[in-house]
Amino acid sequence: MAETKSIEALSLSFTIGALAGVTLSAGQGWAAASALGLAAVPVLLRRKLLEWPERVSVSVLLAAFLLLGFCSAGLASLPYASISPLSAPWILEAGDRLKALIADIPFPSEGTAPLLAALLTGDRALLARETVSAFRESGASHILALSGLHLGIIYVLFDRLTRVAGQTPLARGLRFGAIVLAAAFFTLMTGASPSLVRAFLFIFINEILRLTGRPRKASRVLCLALLVQLVLDPSAIKSLGFQLSYLAMAGIFLVYPPLEAWYPPSPAWDPFRRIWKAAALSISCQLFTAPLAWWRFHSFPRHFLLTNLLALPLTTALMTTAVLTVALWDIGLCPGVLINATDALCNWLQKALEIIATM
Repeated sequence: MAETKSIEALSLSFTIGALAGVTLSAGQGWAAASALGLAAVPVLLRRKLLEWPERVSVSVLLAAFLLLGFCSAGLASLPYASISPLSAPWILEAGDRLKALIADIPFPSEGTAPLLAALLTGDRALLARETVSAFRESGASHILALSGLHLGIIYVLFDRLTRVAGQTPLARGLRFGAIVLAAAFFTLMTGASPSLVRAFLFIFINEILRLTGRPRKASRVLCLALLVQLVLDPSAIKSLGFQLSYLAMAGIFLVYPPLEAWYPPSPAWDPFRRIWKAAALSISCQLFTAPLAWWRFHSFPRHFLLTNLLALPLTTALMTTAVLTVALWDIGLCPGVLINATDALCNWLQKALEIIATM
């Protein structure tokens, strides 16, 4: 019974209910909300629930979460029920200041600053039409759209930088605060899209589990993040970014481990193993996201494997050097070699995608 009542089962039940509520109760929020009382039955009968046969009690509990998901979607469709996103003026000002800082850095190439602004702030207004076209035609549009990829790179960077604090209880608490605050700030500053919120919840839940020393099972982190995000905003399930983000993560958690294990045992430094892991990661994501992308756009990136094998390492390196460049430039300590390295990575990324786009 414990396994059936796990967070995975409860989260999926709530998700199915929310999807049904968003689909069926549009414009009928009062009807969906009126059923909320039924979802409270397991709470009212919690003592008797433990006395019932396991199969019955589990079914009642899952049905309650299904109904709760349906009701939450109905409540969200009521007038004045939506909650405006949290966006303090100083957060918006920080985004403008970051864009100004990027524009002020003397990069050798004029296309570097606009691309960095797109990757770090989500503002693509200054990107050249040819650059946008190269990303789209090569199947790398997801790199320009801020998502869990970008927040994940920043998270890894902050995680490694804060390791110098040590592993004492105080140091671990300070690391937790620094990482979560940095992730929250980036999420809010760039608009808190559903895919970014998903990534932030992943980081938040993962860091709490690490801080408390509890096991971090990937599927449970995924389902708990899904449950929390839909409780906060049931309408997010209609977002394509939300759908693709969770499908990609499901592919990584379900397909990537056995696919990566196909590679024969080898030393950790084996370069071909690294290539295989990158390919397995890309294939895992595409297996789950490609059907939805085809249904919505009637297209499929033919060179997705080559694109990801080249673009993802370059994007990771570029965002890492870009964050360091902007931070050091802001305090007047940025060496010219770092600026040139960031510019070179930016040019390499654009050139690689331009070549792939013409294939």
